[in-house]
Amino acid sequence: MHVLTRAVTRCWYWIGVCVVGLLTEVAAAQTMDQLALPKAGRSMRSTSTAADAQGRYLHDNADNSCLAPGATRMVLDAQGPGVVTHLWFTFLGPERQRWATQGSANHQEILLRVWYDDQPRPAIEVPFGEFFACCFGQRTEVISMPVVVEDGDSYNCFWRMPFRDSIRIEVVNQSTKSLNLLYYNIDWIKLDDWTDGTPYFYARYRQEYPVRSGRDYVILETQGKGHYVGTVLAVRTRSPSWFGEGDEKIYVDGEETASVWGTGTEDYFLSAWGLKRAGTPYFGTPSFDQWGIVGGHTAAYRWHIQDPIVFQQSLKVTLEHWGWISTDENAQGERHSWNEREDDFASVAFWYQTGVPPAGDPVPDARARALPNLDLSFPASPFAQAQHHGAGVARVQDNLSFYPQGQLFYQPQEAEGAWVEIPFHVSRREPRRLLLKVTRAEDYGIYQAFLNGVRIGPPLDLYAPEVMPWECHLLDFWPEPGDYTLRLECVGKNPRSLGCYLGLESVALRERRPRVTEWARDANRDWRTDPVLYD
Repeated sequence: MHVLTRAVTRCWYWIGVCVVGLLTEVAAAQTMDQLALPKAGRSMRSTSTAADAQGRYLHDNADNSCLAPGATRMVLDAQGPGVVTHLWFTFLGPERQRWATQGSANHQEILLRVWYDDQPRPAIEVPFGEFFACCFGQRTEVISMPVVVEDGDSYNCFWRMPFRDSIRIEVVNQSTKSLNLLYYNIDWIKLDDWTDGTPYFYARYRQEYPVRSGRDYVILETQGKGHYVGTVLAVRTRSPSWFGEGDEKIYVDGEETASVWGTGTEDYFLSAWGLKRAGTPYFGTPSFDQWGIVGGHTAAYRWHIQDPIVFQQSLKVTLEHWGWISTDENAQGERHSWNEREDDFASVAFWYQTGVPPAGDPVPDARARALPNLDLSFPASPFAQAQHHGAGVARVQDNLSFYPQGQLFYQPQEAEGAWVEIPFHVSRREPRRLLLKVTRAEDYGIYQAFLNGVRIGPPLDLYAPEVMPWECHLLDFWPEPGDYTLRLECVGKNPRSLGCYLGLESVALRERRPRVTEWARDANRDWRTDPVLYD
């Protein structure tokens, strides 16, 4: 039976691959057909390519610029009528490197702004990364029809942006750090005339940290005539378990009950039974770090290219925030799939419409866009001295982009006698989750965690074929004020691992939702004799 089940699963998988491939081929064929049609207008480009005072291009590689904190760079200022057909940008990532020894702005701290004609507000005012479906300030590869971020560092957009009289596109650095080595090419077509009724392209950002209890999360609310073409959603979980049971509810032309009503968050993003890393022409999940943890990150996109949502008067796009939850966060102390959750949501809505839409929420500044810190963090790097580890060498490694403050890198020659200890102090009794921020790699070992001498959880296999950051979640508890020691003992290595190394950035106590304190279901649980980790 299991063999048959696997065979059926593989069969459906390849059917799915073939269907996606067929849809892509059909779309590509339609595009190729359009290429054979005559085109109006004249191609133009605005570029960062360097030129002298006479406008002659220079034959060197100095065609980039640095954008200081608070500065704005106009990347296109053109008169219409016309249509923007392609945006391309690249710049340094946030990590420290030779060209930016102090690091650089991350793309969540940058704004992309677009003005059409004489409109009083930007038609697009969106954090740069989120516009390209790269959320949380993390560089992520995105391969889709309208947006491509190859290798996480070349930002391409193919949304058409028609304009009648004029267009301005700006990049705004709201970081406290410079945006370094900015390159860009903006391609557009200058048209001979303008067709009345042509809709403009809009994008709008929203966030709620956390979502508001008792009301659905609003992705977009607008008035006018147009069609909705895409969603980017970023979720940072604040509770254990799966967040995405909430339905999309889309209200067309002022209706009181949504006529476009879905069956779950993952279903809206055209996946099923949860989300995982994926990328297709019309939907995908560029970011998905760990399943079911407190503090997990998920970012997904859904492009309504083949199925735009058409409205004549108004549109309201919303998403419920319901899902599974742990027993210590449930009013009845039960675990089931239908609970209103309080996760952190951010979104971008993409649509076309005629006229000027009503104003949305102001875009928070870069500091407010960053997710609030949940951790009492105890860095491991101060404990590289011999008294804090067993046989082997320990040093601080500070060249990893995902641990900018450095990590403790421990190199024992074998498992026997290999251990690391990190002391920390707790000053207040409150519900917290104990976790470790570690690195996984091809030469890392298996370690067992102990807290004040008490074994916590199963052994942690830190092997991975590629270097990657990872969180090891260990315990949900109410620690008493006092001194603690987290000890990791090497108990072996994965057969595929090349060594028993350990990379530890920090020990952390992560905040639980306020209702855990309010209901206090586990306040008297003794973690030493009855440990629990909710999933």
